[in-house]
Amino acid sequence: MRLNTATVRSEAGVLATNKVLRNTYLLLSMTLLFSAATAATAMVLDLPHPGLIITLVGYFGLLFLTNMFSNSALGLVFVFALTGFMGMTLGPMLNMYLHAFSNGHQLILTALGGTGVIFMGLSAYALTTRKDFSFIAGFLMVGVLVAFFAGIAALVFSIPALSLAVSAMFVLLMSAMILFQTSQIIHGGETNYILATVSLYVSIFNLFTSLLQLLGVFGGDD
Repeated sequence: MRLNTATVRSEAGVLATNKVLRNTYLLLSMTLLFSAATAATAMVLDLPHPGLIITLVGYFGLLFLTNMFSNSALGLVFVFALTGFMGMTLGPMLNMYLHAFSNGHQLILTALGGTGVIFMGLSAYALTTRKDFSFIAGFLMVGVLVAFFAGIAALVFSIPALSLAVSAMFVLLMSAMILFQTSQIIHGGETNYILATVSLYVSIFNLFTSLLQLLGVFGGDD
């Protein structure tokens, strides 16, 4: 009887994990498409970038609301508000690359392709090996904070070398974040698909923009 009970609980846990994983990837796909649509709209309308302060306030404000309502239907509304807002801020950046570099289209497509390959490769690795990457949580927290404040310093004081170093740091950190978040879902550390989606979306967004900046420096043809 104990064996049967343990088996039932184990199967229930697997089913719950698979449900979170399925819902996460479904919502992630939808938010990425929505974000791409808002980015394209911003590009077509040639909207200016809202600036650092508005971007940070909008991002952290919507992120806070998403976390607050992550267990209700309102959480889905704020997820799309957050990803749509981030897409709107991405549009002006893409236009800048198209105008600043003669091979701007190639740079954007290369960054997009690289982001897709890295995400799918790391996700597949975490899913197939089922390794627990929870041990890198502390490293990620410290690394992201350091990279975030270094990035702000690079923008405020206009230090190109520091900005380049931050982009390289974010490529590594966001890659590790994808491994960590996927592992959390697999091992039951993350049971809320809305929060899992936001984490993966932000990782993909930062990975793409960081790769694009690196490609612009090393492969740009202005």
